[in-house]
Amino acid sequence: MFRELTRKKQKLTQEDCIEVLKNETRGVLSVNGDDGYPYALPINHYYNEEDGKIYFHSGKIGYKIDALKKDDKVSFCVFDQGVRSPGQWYYVVKSVIVFGRIAIIEDPDRIVDITTRLSHKFTDDEDYIQGEIKKDLRNTYLLELTPENMCGKLVKER
Repeated sequence: MFRELTRKKQKLTQEDCIEVLKNETRGVLSVNGDDGYPYALPINHYYNEEDGKIYFHSGKIGYKIDALKKDDKVSFCVFDQGVRSPGQWYYVVKSVIVFGRIAIIEDPDRIVDITTRLSHKFTDDEDYIQGEIKKDLRNTYLLELTPENMCGKLVKER
């Protein structure tokens, strides 16, 4: 069902893919939009090692939510900042693409738990985090991406 990576020598291990998902803060989520057009948006994420799922926080209304209610299949792409070898002009970047399905979670306790974890990727200011979560909780969904396929590769930008 899912295609194999063409350039097999550049394929990342599953462990490397998970490290990219854990360490990077943003990716691009693509959903099936109106009239067959894909809709892709930059979004913060949290990879949960406990269940192997990727989580996003979201408002309860908007194009993304409308699209997910029609079709739960998505792809999610994340790439790191890359490294430049000494004396080289190009970067070597690790990228990961995840295909899966998203469930919309409305349970307030789960929303608080996961959005708190997500927020710690950006700040350790617990008062700020809890204040923002409390302020926006009634207008927030948690999106839970269950991976069906995950593949990563090492890209040389030259």
